[in-house]
Amino acid sequence: MRVAAILTLLIAALLFGLGLFTHFKAEALETAAHNQGEIIDIGGMKMNALHLAAGPDADLPPLLFIHGASGNLQDPGQAFIKPLMGRAEMLFVDRPGHGFSDRGGPENAFPDGQADKIARVMDHYGMSQAIVVAHSFGGSIAASLALQHPEKVKGLVFLSAATHPWPGGVGWYYRVASTPVVGWLFTHFVSLPAGLMQLTSGAESVFYPNPMPEGYVEKSLIPLILRPATFRNNAEDVVNLHDYVSRISAHYPEIKAPTVIITGDADGIVLPNIHSTGLARDIKGSELVWVHGMGHKPDYVATDLCIAAIEKLAGQPRDLQAKAREVEARLARTAVKPTLTTGG
Repeated sequence: MRVAAILTLLIAALLFGLGLFTHFKAEALETAAHNQGEIIDIGGMKMNALHLAAGPDADLPPLLFIHGASGNLQDPGQAFIKPLMGRAEMLFVDRPGHGFSDRGGPENAFPDGQADKIARVMDHYGMSQAIVVAHSFGGSIAASLALQHPEKVKGLVFLSAATHPWPGGVGWYYRVASTPVVGWLFTHFVSLPAGLMQLTSGAESVFYPNPMPEGYVEKSLIPLILRPATFRNNAEDVVNLHDYVSRISAHYPEIKAPTVIITGDADGIVLPNIHSTGLARDIKGSELVWVHGMGHKPDYVATDLCIAAIEKLAGQPRDLQAKAREVEARLARTAVKPTLTTGG
């Protein structure tokens, strides 16, 4: 009995320490993050957005950027703001429950609910129509936006998009974090300290086999995903995605917006032969651009190709297939070499 009591006290002390660490570390992460966006009210819900005006010599229509899972508006912002500054009106949005945006109601655990909120953000800034650039999970939201608000979508650029049902499931930690009660315990005691130890290696795996840009994790505010509520929101998004796209993908042939799909054959996060080829099959007239040797982050490793896709949708003559070959040649010189290990 004495041993059991001591063990109980030790476990309680450990949990208390982990909970205390999580609470103060989450506050520190949020305080350290410099929010470049603006908190706006879209009808009883706060959303965080970064809106940049077009310059006097703008040659592109308005652009809307939608980030993927585990991210926030700083992720596409770091990739696209500098090379596109002044060329177009640009809108970057923290999806509901991510970055500095509220989660809102239960409908925002699904891409169509998030698409509706992003449409309201567009209305707030008077952006009636835009070319939508969406990465990974954001692809399902861009597709939903095109179906629900087609008048707002001038064109679509899908980057390593997740849009179709896939075989298998999702990571166990997503399942645990999204489970009632257990998920609260997991995110308040386990996920933040464990995540801190794997944050850099996890980000590197998203870029693999391409090198991760120096300072990417810090500049893109990736640590914000480890806050308990945000981690849980992200897990709900991912867990709900399969059933959602199983229902909604049948409607993709209804999308009429001009579309470019950019994907890498070395993407180890999203299966391009299911999602990207599925989009090319379902959206009539779309152009699929394959890049050999590219992983899951074309927004960073092939930014010039992504911008060329935007330019083409804006009516400028661009040979995207030739541009992809240029990117391939560049990536071949910078590919990360696999680490050799010995088995026991």
